[in-house]
Amino acid sequence: MIQLLSRYFIKPEGKTPAQLRQAYGTLCSVVGISLNILLFATKLFAGLISHSIAITADAFNNLSDAASSVVTLVGFTLAGQKPDADHPFGHGRMEYLSGLAVSVLILLMGIELIQTSVEKILHPASVDFTGLTAAILLLSIGVKMYMAFYNHRMGRKLDATAMLATARDSLSDCAATTAILLASLIGHFTSLHIDGWAGAVVALFILWSGISAVKETVDPLLGTPPSPEFVNEIRSIVLSHPTVVGLHDLIVHDYGPGRRMISLHAEVPANLEVLQLHDEIDNIERELQDTLGCLAVIHMDPIVTDDGITAQTREKVADLARCIDDSITIHDFRMVAGPTHTNLIFDAVVPFRFRLSDQEVAKKLQDAVHVLDGNYYVVVTVERSYT
Repeated sequence: MIQLLSRYFIKPEGKTPAQLRQAYGTLCSVVGISLNILLFATKLFAGLISHSIAITADAFNNLSDAASSVVTLVGFTLAGQKPDADHPFGHGRMEYLSGLAVSVLILLMGIELIQTSVEKILHPASVDFTGLTAAILLLSIGVKMYMAFYNHRMGRKLDATAMLATARDSLSDCAATTAILLASLIGHFTSLHIDGWAGAVVALFILWSGISAVKETVDPLLGTPPSPEFVNEIRSIVLSHPTVVGLHDLIVHDYGPGRRMISLHAEVPANLEVLQLHDEIDNIERELQDTLGCLAVIHMDPIVTDDGITAQTREKVADLARCIDDSITIHDFRMVAGPTHTNLIFDAVVPFRFRLSDQEVAKKLQDAVHVLDGNYYVVVTVERSYT
């Protein structure tokens, strides 16, 4: 249905990728609002005629889903605004905020349903289950399965966190409505009054969905590392230029879907002409923007490449670092000779929550290098990777 509606309401001609993304997000949100209101009305009718607290609660769950879709729609609209003087990086993170609002609504509904279900468990009552009620519940399961499918598909396509949260919620709704249907059938054909327990199962599914959705939306707001695939794309582009012999200190700043900035240090031969190197760095920045759609800022790190002693010593120190732990890497390696000793100046990268403190890492490197050569003195900066 989404593909059919998109043919009539979305005209790709003349639209930028960002505009197309917003158009698809708006269409999916409107469809979600319409379907959830339809499900709310039919389930509320079924709940009233059957006197089922579980079905009635599920109806209001769909009403909250409609409200969530409204929040998603508002988020897409606000996120699509152009950058301005107050928000020079755009408004893309509004999508994350809208996804967080959806998650909070899901949690609030789950807590409310838990309370209502406990009351029904303590004071059970019979449910008038009919063929019409069963048909409404089966229709609801089918509609929610479709909504989960298209929200997940479009969420992946558009890289939309809020839509992925909605897809997860729709799957939870499917499981919850199935539980209600089974409970209603059991109550109809036996003397067991488990309507309240079915409502509790619904509430637990909703709470699980809300907690998962909160994590998915809070993480990008706090800042998460880029995917390994994206890092490999960056490395492939940068290292494809022969003047770049290495890169480090890569940071990806995420200001919302389609709004990422890259900063990195590119190691270049120190013996090349600086204007030539600067021109090559400009070309790499332009290629990153054209290929990945990301604004890039690259810092040049000149390193000695025509000195065999420096190269050999660097490899030896790198091996010593790996002997301490396989995860330790080094960069920005320099040798500064003095009258009494030679300083080996470099940075060492260790993982977060490393088993050793920064001081312990530095001490182990100093001791290892001193064994290598008593005239070497280590000046090391221990840091963490952002990828």
